[in-house]
Amino acid sequence: MRSLCFRYLFLFTFIYTVSSPIQLNAQSKLQQLDDQILINLSESRTPEKTGFFLFISNHNDWVNIGVPVGLLAGGVIGNDKQMRQNALYVASSSAVNALATLLIKKIVKRPRPFLGNVKIRAVYQPAHYSFPSGHTSTAFTTATALSQAYPKWYVVVPSYLWAGSVGYSRLYLGVHYPTDVAAGALLGTGAAFSLRSMRAD
Repeated sequence: MRSLCFRYLFLFTFIYTVSSPIQLNAQSKLQQLDDQILINLSESRTPEKTGFFLFISNHNDWVNIGVPVGLLAGGVIGNDKQMRQNALYVASSSAVNALATLLIKKIVKRPRPFLGNVKIRAVYQPAHYSFPSGHTSTAFTTATALSQAYPKWYVVVPSYLWAGSVGYSRLYLGVHYPTDVAAGALLGTGAAFSLRSMRAD
């Protein structure tokens, strides 16, 4: 348990260390690249793509809740102890990730893209802070935990395809910077790997 805490504390420290210059130096080249990517995406939106990526973003929570609930139900119905343990692993990873994501958001306090640059047009304007992307971190936590529990290509590929689509949807909708999404992917993946030891207990 102690090694688990140290691993996740290291990941948290790394992400916070990387994030601080992003917040403090808003005119850096990285910030300019972040802005330009979102401006380009907003200028090339179509109603069909917008509807598709809204659907993905809006159903992310349902997927993240549905995966451990489905595993638990399958484990109970089939009297499968391993499946029940996998459900706990996925749910615990998601819980740890959610707390870490919220904590980093409160510490970094990076404004949303549409507040930082008037040229960035968001499809909608969510509240709270931008860094890291919570949708992305939760999607990658679920994808990584599920892939660790069931390391088969037909589980791994769809899981990460979904997580990647969620991350891209946050860019396309103009509600997160690319660096927000990258940090969310790293944080979510790290949460699942950090709790991987639970499966061996």
